[in-house]
Amino acid sequence: MTTHGSRIEEHPDLMELRARYERAATTPQARAVEGLTLLAGLYLAISPWVVGFFDTGTGLTVNNLITGLAVAILALGFGSAYERTHGLGWVVAAIGIWTIITPWAVYGPSPTTGTITSNVITGAVIFLLGLATSAFGMKGETRAQQR
Repeated sequence: MTTHGSRIEEHPDLMELRARYERAATTPQARAVEGLTLLAGLYLAISPWVVGFFDTGTGLTVNNLITGLAVAILALGFGSAYERTHGLGWVVAAIGIWTIITPWAVYGPSPTTGTITSNVITGAVIFLLGLATSAFGMKGETRAQQR
């Protein structure tokens, strides 16, 4: 039975699903993960200047800047439109893994200790935050399937 005047955005099931994602996104834990993801992304973006490897080669500097900004933008998306962006948590986790291996893949055969330490720790934090973001999304999907 099709109603010509109704819109899919007004469907009760869709509205309920959005409400569940909204509740999941407004928990203190979700807000903390979003904020920490934003800060980790911003740190990754400025890390070449903080750690001091911005002048040793442009490859790692550009990589950290771009991937850090990507993480920060995703975190902003999680905070403002979680119901539409929660499925991208795996991207944050993948960027975290990439950040860990980047000193060897991009920098070259002899990365500095500061470069390795900064990228490995920041990458591990971003990876864990990506997993946490994905977990919040799966929790919302599991609750939606149970009803």
